[in-house]
Amino acid sequence: MKKGGILNPQLLLVIASMGHTDTLVIADSGLPIPADVLRIDLTLVAGVPPFLQTLEAVLKELQVEGAVVADEMIRRSPDLYRAVRRVLEGIPLETIAHDVLKSMLPRARAVIRTGEQTPYANIILRSGVVF
Repeated sequence: MKKGGILNPQLLLVIASMGHTDTLVIADSGLPIPADVLRIDLTLVAGVPPFLQTLEAVLKELQVEGAVVADEMIRRSPDLYRAVRRVLEGIPLETIAHDVLKSMLPRARAVIRTGEQTPYANIILRSGVVF
């Protein structure tokens, strides 16, 4: 049995198989996920698991060189945006229009669906390298 960290085997497999510049999305419960993209649905009930807790867990397992959120997060969910900036700790964060973010989903290795119900609680993480 794995001792700690992420325990979801499907999520661990995706993280372990990612290469440089591959992308992984963490999404709120309402983001439309393309049918041909792997969906890792962690949703239990509204708000569980929360977006930030999921982001923090993934960042402990995945080397991330950059991230992208929607401009709309800054205006509609400013507290969440500030929290994301804090959690990323120096990882470059780009903002783009929500429609552009959605257009990037088909290229993601997977989308992790959380129970989050805060508007625009979605992030694209770009995998880095550890060397």
